[in-house]
This record gives sequence, C-alpha cells and structure tokens, in this order.
Amino acid sequence: MTEKQKSKPIYDLEERTFIFAKDVRLFVKTLPYSIANEEDGKQLIKASGSVGANYREANESLSKKDFLMRIKISRKEAKESGFWLRLIRETNSLKNDNEAFRLINESIELKKILSSIIEKTK
Repeated sequence: MTEKQKSKPIYDLEERTFIFAKDVRLFVKTLPYSIANEEDGKQLIKASGSVGANYREANESLSKKDFLMRIKISRKEAKESGFWLRLIRETNSLKNDNEAFRLINESIELKKILSSIIEKTK
C-alpha cells in the first residue's frame, strides 16, 4: 500500500477492516523473534481478523439484536487489537515504530466508528 493510499480514508468498512487485518499480519512478520512477540503476535492476529469477520457477520445478521451483538464483538476486538499493538510497541525497539503507531491509531478509529454504529442502532 502506498503512503497516499494509507492516508486516504476508506469509507467501505468491510474493506477497511480487511486492510487493517492484512496490515497487522504484515507488521507481525517484521517483529524480532522472541517468545513474547510470538505469543503477542498470535493474539494480535486473532483479534485484528475478528474485527472484520464480526463486522461482516453483522451485515448478514438476522435481527437487530444479532446485529448489535456482532458489532459489539467487533468493537471489543478492535480494542483488544490496540492493546496487543501497544504492548508490542512498548516492549520492543522497533525499526518500524511508525507503522505500529499507525495501526494503534487505526484500531482506535475502528473502535470509534463501531461505537457510533452501536449508538445509532439503539
């Protein structure tokens, strides 16, 4: 992804959550090997993928209650992704620290968007 594409907001949330999960995977591949990074990376990969997977499930939900539950799970996973990213960032001397910072900000933005959807749906 080019710098111009990274700075341009994506309004298709399915695509945006997919790109987030993909970028997290590419970031995890750059981490120096340690037992902590391996375990934290696994948790981060699961959480980041779950953001988009649950958002897609919400879009196919059978009821408003099901929709809200899936969106809440997606928001929870966005928050968890931010936690793992911050933990990795603060326990490593990363050459690509700016990418970790960008991904943390994206997890925060996704959480805010999903929170807004929840509020508007209630």
